[in-house]
Amino acid sequence: MKQKLSYSIKTYDELDKNELYDLLQLRAAVFVVEQDCPYQDVDGKDQKALHLLGYTGNKLVAYTRLFPIGSYFKNASIGRVVVAEKERKYGYGKELMQQSIKVIVDRYGKNTIEISAQEYLRKFYNELGFVQSGEGYLEDNIPHIRMFKTDF
Repeated sequence: MKQKLSYSIKTYDELDKNELYDLLQLRAAVFVVEQDCPYQDVDGKDQKALHLLGYTGNKLVAYTRLFPIGSYFKNASIGRVVVAEKERKYGYGKELMQQSIKVIVDRYGKNTIEISAQEYLRKFYNELGFVQSGEGYLEDNIPHIRMFKTDF
C-alpha cells in the first residue's frame, strides 16, 4: 500500500548518526549490492550537499543529495537519486525528483540543474524536463549521460 512520503532536508552537519547510517545503507543496498557495482560511495562530497530524505513512517525509502551552483558541477545538481527496491512500484522516484527540483529552485533559484544520469533512466529524466547533452560515458563501469534542466 502506498504511503505518503514525508521529507526532511538537512546539511551534512545537521544529520544525526542514525540518519547518516540509514542513507549510507540505502545507497549501498542499491548502488553497490543491487547494481553489483563496487565503487567508492563515500566520496568526500556529502559534506558539500543538502540531503533530501524521504520517509514512510520512520523508514528511509528515498534519498537524493543536492548541490549548489559550482560545488560539484558548474550548475546546481542532483545526485545519488535512490528509492528502496521494494518501494519503487509506488512512483516515489518521480515524486522524489520533483521535490529535489523544488528544493534546488527554492534554495538556489531557477538556474540550470545538471545531472549525471544512468543511461537506462533517460526517459524517466526526460519526463521531468531533463535533456541529454553530449555523448554517453562510463561512470563506475555503468553507462551514464549528462543531462540538463533549464525549464521551470
